Amino acid sequence: MKLKTHTPLLQLSDEMSKLRDSLSAVLFVGDTLWLASDEATSVERLSTDDDLTFNNHKSFPLNDLIPLPAHGTEFDQEIDIEGLDFLDSHLWLVGSHSIKRKKVDTSDTGTDEKLLKKLAKTEADGNRFIIARIPLINMDGSVELVSTAKDPNSPNRILRASNLSADTSSNELSDSIRKAEDGKGDTHLNRFLDIPGKDNGFDTEGLAVTSEKVFVGLRGPVLRGWAVILELSIKIGNHSQLMLQDFESKDRPYRKHFLDLGGLGVRDLCVNGEDLLVLAGPTMNLDGPTTIYRWRGALQRGG
Repeated sequence: MKLKTHTPLLQLSDEMSKLRDSLSAVLFVGDTLWLASDEATSVERLSTDDDLTFNNHKSFPLNDLIPLPAHGTEFDQEIDIEGLDFLDSHLWLVGSHSIKRKKVDTSDTGTDEKLLKKLAKTEADGNRFIIARIPLINMDGSVELVSTAKDPNSPNRILRASNLSADTSSNELSDSIRKAEDGKGDTHLNRFLDIPGKDNGFDTEGLAVTSEKVFVGLRGPVLRGWAVILELSIKIGNHSQLMLQDFESKDRPYRKHFLDLGGLGVRDLCVNGEDLLVLAGPTMNLDGPTTIYRWRGALQRGG
């Protein structure tokens, strides 16, 4: 689309203050802007009438489109969406795949012993282990997310919302990391699955999808200054279920790529020709520099 400004305004109502204060992913699809919050279970669509202000809002609850493992439980507050992309009439999304540690603030009251016990508690929010794609099509002039639809480019093909098999504490990707290396667990990543994301634990941020590859960035762990991007090969199984498939002669359905980002972790990914643009930023609960890197030839690499 052609905006009339380099700084378009996102206009969200007071009722959307929680969304406004917790935006974690953003994506243009045609003339619409898609947003996700790390504290919600929905994806938001914004459009503009004047190419200056995005103020026409519609929310799409994801439980209406894909099964959320923690739906209806006390852990059904968020998916922690950390990446969006669009390909072949589908909106793709990825959750953080991280566990979290209870937050202790200086304003908290109670004894030191009570606060230390709180700081020791970790938990997994059951909807965080999500990698999914959802049909995004034009219906009567409006761009909508739907559970099923006829493919606008191939009427004989049915598009269906689908996701990797998941439960409230893991999914096919995290299970594969635990089972890698002949069941011993991935040498670089396995031990970090049980460490909270804000403690340099396993924490996905950023998603880039091509016709053959799915790239998932890791905010953490950062290993002695080296950031990690996972390359997945995803196939469509029965009932349109997403499934990981092994790479040639490998015992795991993912490739690991290590990038020297000066000690920063991956915060977002974007396909640009045969390259990947990598938004890098601080990991854990830190402030620090934010830098954009170009990973040249990323889509052509085979190892």
